[in-house]
Amino acid sequence: MIQRVFSFIPRLRVRYSGKFYFMASPAIDSAWLSSPSEPFSRSLNVGEAHPADILPVLEAPVPFASDNSNAPQPPPLPSKNYTRTKYSKRPLEYSVVPKETKDTWDNLFKEGYGADVCILTNEKSCVLAHSNVLSIASPVLANVLRLSKVKNGMRYIKIPGVPHGAVCMFIRFLYSSCYEEEELQKFVLHLLVLSHFYSIPSLKRVCICSLEQGWLTRENVIDVLQLARNCDAPRLAFICVRMVVKNFKSISLTEGWRAMRRANPALEQELVESVVEADTRKQERQRKMEEKKVYLQLYEAMEALLHICKDGCRTIGPRDKVLKGSQGACNFPACKGLETLVRHFSNCKTRVPGGCVHCKRMWQLLELHSRLCNEPDSCKVPLCRHFKEKMQQQSKKDETKWKVLVSKVIAAKNAVGSFSSRSKGLF
Repeated sequence: MIQRVFSFIPRLRVRYSGKFYFMASPAIDSAWLSSPSEPFSRSLNVGEAHPADILPVLEAPVPFASDNSNAPQPPPLPSKNYTRTKYSKRPLEYSVVPKETKDTWDNLFKEGYGADVCILTNEKSCVLAHSNVLSIASPVLANVLRLSKVKNGMRYIKIPGVPHGAVCMFIRFLYSSCYEEEELQKFVLHLLVLSHFYSIPSLKRVCICSLEQGWLTRENVIDVLQLARNCDAPRLAFICVRMVVKNFKSISLTEGWRAMRRANPALEQELVESVVEADTRKQERQRKMEEKKVYLQLYEAMEALLHICKDGCRTIGPRDKVLKGSQGACNFPACKGLETLVRHFSNCKTRVPGGCVHCKRMWQLLELHSRLCNEPDSCKVPLCRHFKEKMQQQSKKDETKWKVLVSKVIAAKNAVGSFSSRSKGLF
């Protein structure tokens, strides 16, 4: 039977065709080269002024040959609109509690009918409850009730250290999971402690979620941070630390910070170190962003230089091309500044490399272009092949510096290109 089933599994034949294209480019300042053999002004006219798509083909199923002619036909292929249904390994559990049921349990707590537990608070008040409900809701309370003394059929326990209103709200939540927003905001820190101590995860999640979604302030963030660490709430503690780092100056002036400094100096030191570390990371990110901006500007300058020497722009271009006086705005951002630099370089009388600041910058751009250029024989940028020949005479130290610069310029260009492609795909 198993062989019969497997004999009718359809065969799928997939045709695949595709090509891959790969381009490799070679990976600050360096010592200046001697004057080139070919003059710069001869090369420029200076005026006054898919790979194949991969298409898998799914062919019709062809059953294997079988001796049994009565075998059933294989099922058809799924349609395009077919979606696979995900089934969980365990059956789903549904819980729909009507409002009437919640009201019933809420009234049972408020009226205290048949209560056998008296919970004493700090304000010498009593909260009536039922031992069965408390024992089922909290294993900690079950153990406390088991060890409590019974007087006249009533068990007496204490919940010290929190206000009477917080105890009432806590016990009510054990009955019906009901609470008022105003009371929760008033006693949220006390309820967080109670939910952790008496092991009520549902109430703990409510308190943490409320604090994370807007109840954290600069005045209570230090207290919440200490409670979050003591009550095993790492996400809330992380949010508190992030808020302290972001608003360190104002938070360090609050009463909570001064109390924390007296009671827990180790935490103060930890927060100060976090602020310093965050500031260091911010400065490092800014430095890297500035570096990337410089490398991207260098790449744009290379594109503008090739555009000027090949096509011509405004008043500067190759000698074999007549420029039109009424040209529109150029699309290259660095073209205008580069034209001014080229015009100065062609007319400057200080021909010693490094003697003029503007000429020195032009020498750098020309050498950088030669290291990025893959066609020096047909390139129209002046001195391109000259710098290619001079590369062999440079020291290993200078060669390493140029390779690092070239690699970072190419990386900046590729990063912008990939970001632009992703942005086009999103919109």
